[in-house]
Amino acid sequence: MMELLQLGVALCILCTCSVLGFGVDPALQIDVFNELKLGESHEGVSQVQGFHNGSKAFLFQDTSRSIKASAIVAERIAQKLRNKHEFTVLATLRQEHLNSGVILSLHHSDQRFLELESSGHRNEIRLHYRTKNQQSHTEVFPYILADKQWHKLSIAISASHIILHVDCNRIYERVIEAPSMDIPNGTTFWLGQRNNAHGAFKGIMQDVQLLIMPQGYISQCPDLNRTCPTCNDFHGLVQKIMELQDILAKTSAKLSRAEEKMNSLDQCFCERTCKAKGVVYRELESWTDGCKNCTCMNGTIQCDTLICPSLKCSPDSAPAYVKGSCCKECQPICVFNGRTYFEGERQAMHTSGNCLLYECWDRVMRHISYPSCPELNCSPFHQITLSNSCCKACKGYPQSNGKAESAVKTAKWLMEKAKAAGYDFCAEDNKCMEHSVCINLEGGASCICKDGFRALREDNAYCEDVDECAEGRHYCRENTMCVNTLGSFMCICKTGYIRIDDYSCTEHDECMTGQHSCDENALCFNTVGGHSCVCKPGYTGNGTFCKAFCEYGCQNGGTCIAPNTCMCPPGFTGSICERDIDECLDGFIECDSRANCINLPGWYHCECRDGYHDNGMFSPNGESCEDIDECGTGRHSCANDTVCFNLDGGYDCRCPHGKNCTGDCIHESKIKHNGQIWVLENDRCSVCSCQSGLVMCRRMVCDCENPTVDLFCCPECDPRLSSQCLHQNGEMIYNSGDTWVQSCQQCQCLQGEVDCWPLPCPDSECEFTVIPDGECCPRCVSDPCQADTVRNDITKTCTDEHNMVRFTGSSWIKHGTECTLCQCKNGHICCSVDPVCL
Repeated sequence: MMELLQLGVALCILCTCSVLGFGVDPALQIDVFNELKLGESHEGVSQVQGFHNGSKAFLFQDTSRSIKASAIVAERIAQKLRNKHEFTVLATLRQEHLNSGVILSLHHSDQRFLELESSGHRNEIRLHYRTKNQQSHTEVFPYILADKQWHKLSIAISASHIILHVDCNRIYERVIEAPSMDIPNGTTFWLGQRNNAHGAFKGIMQDVQLLIMPQGYISQCPDLNRTCPTCNDFHGLVQKIMELQDILAKTSAKLSRAEEKMNSLDQCFCERTCKAKGVVYRELESWTDGCKNCTCMNGTIQCDTLICPSLKCSPDSAPAYVKGSCCKECQPICVFNGRTYFEGERQAMHTSGNCLLYECWDRVMRHISYPSCPELNCSPFHQITLSNSCCKACKGYPQSNGKAESAVKTAKWLMEKAKAAGYDFCAEDNKCMEHSVCINLEGGASCICKDGFRALREDNAYCEDVDECAEGRHYCRENTMCVNTLGSFMCICKTGYIRIDDYSCTEHDECMTGQHSCDENALCFNTVGGHSCVCKPGYTGNGTFCKAFCEYGCQNGGTCIAPNTCMCPPGFTGSICERDIDECLDGFIECDSRANCINLPGWYHCECRDGYHDNGMFSPNGESCEDIDECGTGRHSCANDTVCFNLDGGYDCRCPHGKNCTGDCIHESKIKHNGQIWVLENDRCSVCSCQSGLVMCRRMVCDCENPTVDLFCCPECDPRLSSQCLHQNGEMIYNSGDTWVQSCQQCQCLQGEVDCWPLPCPDSECEFTVIPDGECCPRCVSDPCQADTVRNDITKTCTDEHNMVRFTGSSWIKHGTECTLCQCKNGHICCSVDPVCL
């Protein structure tokens, strides 16, 4: 089983499924333009020429607009996505330069369940959603989409697996926290904007679709077709295994309680009754059930096989089974063409292209008429002639006429052989009763007993349960009791014993052997067939999980490690971790001397200065900033007649000894004269100058008093009201260039557009993490029961109170309780009481 799980994870990472053909089932497709009836009285949107002529394309203009689905349409879209684990977002678009806009958004209040955004300011594609722990999450994909060029975009999600395609090229493939699509009623759906005030997309969109399948990009790029299982397929298999484990544990508990009740009933002297098929029978009362004579004896049904009498039938009759009766009875017959027919049987005679139909009636085969034959929708090659009908029928595959467990191997062999006949005789004449399954043979229907049952008569129409316990055909071992079930049996542990496997039980002192579930800060007390746990003084919990109690709590993610003792996370101090440490101000930093320290709540990070590099940004772990060798890497602007000399944090262009330099510079393969000033072609906000053969570049100095200042490069100088931005709460207004933090995101106002991106968090390689209240970044915790997020390891399992193996991530109701929910977290069992249940 473990090898199967590991193989499944590998398949999830490496493969994607294929669509069967390139068509898409309309039930799995949401055409956003059609749903919103875009173009019909929508201000700010107009139909234009698209990437192709196969569908409509719309220009989203730089004006106020409100492209919001009606409540009925929004609910219809949410209904198709609700609780789905596999879906794909498709769009063909051309976005304006530097525009940061939302392609589509499905949200309820401030909870974004599915939002796709493209930022032209930071050159990112962002997917906003909520995790299964009901946490907001943003997955960021660095990519330039806002370049005023046409692009095909698709994001495919299958459980925790996500793939981003741009222009039919796989750009990113990741394992993420699985999205939760538990979408509430009243959710709103927007196109080309987040709401009336934020996230306005500027450009052209075409073919915006949602497909409820993990590989919808194949409909956009058919050449990407592949055949592989998806992560959701594997997760579904694991979930089914967990559900079966839970059902087995509950069934064992119910059988144990039933055993206790049965033992208590032995002391009752009231008249006992029996109940069969919804009918209650009194003591010693008898009745016939199919092929059995049954009697209620001491509250137990005892049945004996019915003995059928021998029959002496008249010459014009013969013994035959009658529906509803176990034994044969004399029935009238007809003799026709040397063959015997019972009352009601028919025979078709085909002569010279004509057909005559006869029926046995009152001991005489009589010619009867028949209605016109229905038109068949199959070719003559697939048509068969029936012996009891003048009408032909189409061949078909026979099906078992029952919904119970599979029949024995013989039945499977007979059903395969019956494919030659192709006609479903079971649908026409099914005489199989309880515990018997009808199968098709070449000449008609036949019955066969289900697994765990034996025949009561030769045609297998009536079958009885085999009592494996009474006949010694079970595998129950010591300390167990065999309980017969319909078609099978179960082994139940005796009182005071615990299960070893499905067939044997044992008793031991879990406290003495250490095989208990008590916390290390709990006391273990052995009981008959089990044990109990009680937390030590100074600790609180249910015994299985005990944690230290701090009277005033621990703030800012601190951990209570002992009674009234908090261990503060880095960046905080105080008896209850109530004070934030400004590492940059207090000097408690490890930044390189060539880096700037930037303080964050409870944390800080170091950023290399210009002329140095360390992949942009790093965590305070002792890493250093390295000087960029502009001369060695060719990142200088020295003229051909000068020599580049590397300096710490920069470089210098010098004339060779004994030569006269012109002072001209070479920049981007062009000659710049000494003293010349110019603006970079790819960065209008940077100004360069040639100074004695050295190219010097810097950001443009913003002089807000200058009426000709470039507002794009100096947004803080933009006085226009149209360039102001409204805060997400609708109560504050920011000027262009202002920045602020909102819901763990860094936001900036740029010429009337708000662009927000997740705050940077240090990498956490730990197994268990939690995001404390009021913070944005996860912190490592040693206690798995405190963790919000677990890096699941399927090789680590848990053993519950029934000695059942539970996979990591599975949950169950603790035995003997109704409101205690337990969960397996990488080999650790965490239980908590649901106060709502109480």
